[in-house]
Amino acid sequence: MYGGRGKGLQPSRRHVFGAGGFQSAGSILKRRDTELQGGGQHRGAAGSSSLGCSHLLRFQVCGDAPGAGPAVSPRLHLPLQPIKAFRTVMVALRRTFHVVTLAAGARRALTGSLAGSCLADRCLWDKLHAQPRLGSDPTFDWFFGYEEAQGLLLPLLQEARAACPLRVLDVGCGTSSLCTGLYTKCPHPVDVLGVDFSPVAVAHMNSLLECGQGQTPLCPGHPASRLHFMQADAQNLEPVASSGSFQLVLDKGTWDAVARGGLPGAYQLLSECLRILSPQGTLIQFSDEDPEVRLPCLEQRSQGRTVTVQELGPFRGITYFAYLVQASD
Repeated sequence: MYGGRGKGLQPSRRHVFGAGGFQSAGSILKRRDTELQGGGQHRGAAGSSSLGCSHLLRFQVCGDAPGAGPAVSPRLHLPLQPIKAFRTVMVALRRTFHVVTLAAGARRALTGSLAGSCLADRCLWDKLHAQPRLGSDPTFDWFFGYEEAQGLLLPLLQEARAACPLRVLDVGCGTSSLCTGLYTKCPHPVDVLGVDFSPVAVAHMNSLLECGQGQTPLCPGHPASRLHFMQADAQNLEPVASSGSFQLVLDKGTWDAVARGGLPGAYQLLSECLRILSPQGTLIQFSDEDPEVRLPCLEQRSQGRTVTVQELGPFRGITYFAYLVQASD
């Protein structure tokens, strides 16, 4: 499985429970931090690393033993539930500060609009995408942009060059630089489609293709590359994509937004992404949600595919995760 060694990337980690989901309803998910020893050896990790990272993470399902006391952290010897509660609070604070520090003035307006809103609401995104942009950059990225993701994406595209051009779908593309970056900077031929349920976002991105808003033309990184944008609901992609038609499907924060309206919507999004994915293709979800939260959801609905997680960053002080759903070995 590709581990990636691009800028800001850490080695991938395969979680230890299989494609069938949890072993028992009473199981708990432990996070085990294992420090590397001086000679590169470490205890309890699923594999070895040649990179200079300070620690690896292993995700393990453990059944509750009858009569045993509360589960404890093997490293700190503290009850796990208070630790998890504390981590949940820290994740919430991290996200809050991340939104505030995305940029100055314009982001203050965004956080005001997001307060108390449902991120699965199309009207909210129409309003956000219609707001004026500061500076000369015509795109806006949640989490991070193409520059930070290319170290993971380009090797995957290199491995999947059987199809020419490679078909790439970005679900919930918004006004991100992910699609335009792939189109203009990827040296391999790609056919990129960005879909979003906001007509405002789609109109903005199409205007960039048509050299509107005083922008310079977008030049493809390969003569055979193509770029399109369409309005579509990521939970129902049948109007724009047939089954098994894409080698790479990207989801940067779309699961996170849809899940705010309830997990059934997020599961429907995942189901659609897997439907349009080719048998040997890869779905990547980019998120700041911790693996102990996201992995069980993906594992239970992966339709027999393998789920791996790779740490990205930190970018501007925030650590992100790439969740890769691929055909089982």
